[in-house]
Amino acid sequence: MQPKKSTPQRQLFGGELSEMLNPEHPLYVLAERIDWQQFDVAIGDCYASDLGRPGVNTRLMVGLMYLKHAFDESDESVVARWVENPYWQFFCGCEYMQHELPIDPSLMSKWRSRVGVERLEKLLEVTIHTGLAMKAIKPQELQKVNVDTTVQEKAIAFPTDARLYQKMRMALVRRGKQLGIRLRQSYRFTGKKLLFQQSRYAHARQMKRAGKRTRKLKTILGRVVRDLERKADRIKGQIADERLRELLVLAQRLLSQARDSKHKLYSVHAPEVECIAKGKAHKRYEFGCKASVATTSKSNWVVGAHALHDNPYDGHTLGAAIQQIERLSGRTPNDVIVDQGYRGHNYEGNAAVHVVRMIPRSATRAVRRMLKRRAAVEPTIGHLKSDNRLSRNYLAGKTGDRINTLLAAAGYNLRKLLRWAVFSLFLRLIELLQTVTQPKTGHHNSQQQPAYA
Repeated sequence: MQPKKSTPQRQLFGGELSEMLNPEHPLYVLAERIDWQQFDVAIGDCYASDLGRPGVNTRLMVGLMYLKHAFDESDESVVARWVENPYWQFFCGCEYMQHELPIDPSLMSKWRSRVGVERLEKLLEVTIHTGLAMKAIKPQELQKVNVDTTVQEKAIAFPTDARLYQKMRMALVRRGKQLGIRLRQSYRFTGKKLLFQQSRYAHARQMKRAGKRTRKLKTILGRVVRDLERKADRIKGQIADERLRELLVLAQRLLSQARDSKHKLYSVHAPEVECIAKGKAHKRYEFGCKASVATTSKSNWVVGAHALHDNPYDGHTLGAAIQQIERLSGRTPNDVIVDQGYRGHNYEGNAAVHVVRMIPRSATRAVRRMLKRRAAVEPTIGHLKSDNRLSRNYLAGKTGDRINTLLAAAGYNLRKLLRWAVFSLFLRLIELLQTVTQPKTGHHNSQQQPAYA
């Protein structure tokens, strides 16, 4: 059913937050400047009109998503801090101070899944248009953008063969127990002992002994797989339980993969994880997915962000990145500046793509300045990872990768809007001081001068 509408009811002994809070606080200013009605229009389609229990207020959920990624909080901590912070409550549309949790934290993951990636793009789009309305972003800044890719790591342990065999066996035994399948042997204590021995031998660099334990773990995993395949219930020759069928497919994929195999399995609970090598000296391999980030060249506002699966070549992702920029900002950039990873791109559009290899001596001062600004996207990616939860993704599946990338970009822009609200306050104070201290001229001075006949 459609979300609840906030019905203002004045409390007899309670003061309104708008009367108690500082109207010059950045969150107060931003809460007044954002057009919250457009979220009801964009997200209202995923609710039934007159069936079921009414949904949670849309502004509350959108505000919590903004605050979570702007201040690097988890689902649990953002709800807990919301109770303690009146400015957060005012930002989410509350009129009076609340002393209880607004929602159960688990509702945030359900709401994200219900709304979907396409509708959540609205959160990033609104930050861009709010910046334009507040004059924090100048329209001409959207003509030059920088595009780059990074790796969004998944919340998984570093994959090793021994650990993967053990985790897969545990998942199969657990699912078989839930279905009431009596296995010949579960290898619960044997697997734990073998994994412990393998890790100790590997730490001591006794690789032959460690390899024997790894092969033994693989052997007992194969035994469990074959035992489950014999005893699982089947319908028309196919295993009836869908989850068990998926686990058995993953187990067969794990047992058959070798050192030089393509599309390896790196995690049991997140099979979509890929191994990506970006040539970093401190971290040779990262496990997750690629993420494309587009920023304005001058002031580093994020105008596009989306996750990329199957580890595509950077140049083949440029067209989708520019389309997202046009969709969110409503403008087509004139110049797109990228690094050498985008050589041989397949983009065919009106924007001019500049692949920065070296700055030619014959370039004009304006072109030289534009090409030098390509590196400005790198610290933006660093802030997205350190401040806005892009460094480690805890959301499930490929959809979770896409949602986390979008919301991290929205949280980054929200932090910039909050800083701009403080900066604009100082600008107004300076203008006020200038008007007070400027000398009086014109009609007032003429009245003070004596008239000589």
